[in-house]
Amino acid sequence: MLKGKTVILGITGSIAAYKMANVASMLKKLHCNVEVIMTKNAVNFINPITFETLTGNKCLIDTFDRNFQFQVEHISLAKRADLLMVAPASANIIGKLANGIADDMLTTTALACTCQKIIAPAMNTNMYLNPIVQDNMKRLQNYGFEMVEAASGHLACGDSGIGKLPEEKLLVEHIVRSIAREKDMKGMKVLVSAGATMEAIDPVRYITNHSTGKMGFALAKAAMLRGASVTVVKGHTEAEEPHFVKMVPVKSAQQMFEAVKEEAADADIVIMAAAVADYRPSEVYDQKVKKSDGEMSIALTRTQDILKYLGENRTAKTFLCGFSMETEHVVKNSRKKLEKKNLDMIVANNLKTAGAGFGTDTNVITIITKDSEQAFDLMSKAQAADCILDAICKQKNQNPFLTDAMECRLHSNSVR
Repeated sequence: MLKGKTVILGITGSIAAYKMANVASMLKKLHCNVEVIMTKNAVNFINPITFETLTGNKCLIDTFDRNFQFQVEHISLAKRADLLMVAPASANIIGKLANGIADDMLTTTALACTCQKIIAPAMNTNMYLNPIVQDNMKRLQNYGFEMVEAASGHLACGDSGIGKLPEEKLLVEHIVRSIAREKDMKGMKVLVSAGATMEAIDPVRYITNHSTGKMGFALAKAAMLRGASVTVVKGHTEAEEPHFVKMVPVKSAQQMFEAVKEEAADADIVIMAAAVADYRPSEVYDQKVKKSDGEMSIALTRTQDILKYLGENRTAKTFLCGFSMETEHVVKNSRKKLEKKNLDMIVANNLKTAGAGFGTDTNVITIITKDSEQAFDLMSKAQAADCILDAICKQKNQNPFLTDAMECRLHSNSVR
């Protein structure tokens, strides 16, 4: 995912410095070239050899270190970097950078960098909330630095409150969001539905389906990485939610209809990947229905057809993409759905195909439009999401990175 990218990790004197070893390791697993710069105080908390072992690169500390080839090292490194993250960032380093002070290897490199820069503060709560520190953070934001809000919890000093360095995975997600993909969908507003709806029978039981929400979440993450502003209306799911997207949780088909109806009004692209119940119980019991010796039947009522409503009430700017889960005549049945519901595109798959359908990390899809259809082999849902977004962007003629042949980019990241 980060192959060919260079990230500088700037580490300052904080007990949280130990977390950055895991960040460096996670970045390397994403095929990123990681360069580490430590302040002299940082080496009191973690040994530079740790980072040299993890990254395969010399850990830089001293601006005037003579143990590397002759070049102006902080300038050379700044030119190669795609992103600089200072984490943990102490109040001291934040103050220096906010006021243009460059008196060590990290500050001179940071001020020489023209790439994206992320600051992740970590300090005592009172220091974090000090108006001077807050003002310095705002100044850095005004200069184009991205500021990661500190986490709250029990601090190493014994206090409880804001000031903790966020978890390593979140720090990596900030880096990935910034540089993993071209921002070819920047400025677009994307709405995705994901997961399964739940239709109550009584306070204990409900009708649902096997959807996990993984495909919808993969689409949301892919669109976010490509620069779009993403909203997800999510039904029941236990899948890991993507970061940096707006989440609107719902349970029933009616709740999903109301949420999608509201959010779709402002969307450029709507992708209905949720598995919405076609029927709901005609009567919902207030108390648990007791079992009896005889048979029990439940009268069902048709739910609101969300996709059909969107097709009938769409605006001229909105691109509408649906999903079709079939067990036979996949293309024929999906094309009927495309035309009946006035869609621009439909993504079809066969529940009986190995590796496709609910509960898997992979999918086998066919992308169908009014004039074309394209079938893809087994791939991860992350890869399938990019293929779908490629096709949508080509249709909207807003993606200069695509060729006329529209090849699906099969990324080197592992199947998720």
